[in-house]
Amino acid sequence: ESRSRISFTECVGRIRTKKRAMDRQHSRLGFVLFTIYLLLYVGFVLINAFRPTWMQVQPLSGVNLAILYGFGLILAAFFLALLYGMFAKNEPAEEDA
Repeated sequence: ESRSRISFTECVGRIRTKKRAMDRQHSRLGFVLFTIYLLLYVGFVLINAFRPTWMQVQPLSGVNLAILYGFGLILAAFFLALLYGMFAKNEPAEEDA
């Protein structure tokens, strides 16, 4: 057999290196998703601050835009959390052999 043996210390070092890379990827993904949500929320705040009459418009079955936008923010947060959960798994990326 031509297996190369590595020391325990080298193995632990490789695991730590992979973990740091995954942590960076998770941080980047979290930041992107946070930025998306922040932009949605800022839109809600800006409409309320500068065009509050828009929030009184009833585009759907007598429900005003403020309620729809608020529920939309809640659903967006849930959806973004699901995306993070799907893409930020703790499985190491496959190595190039």
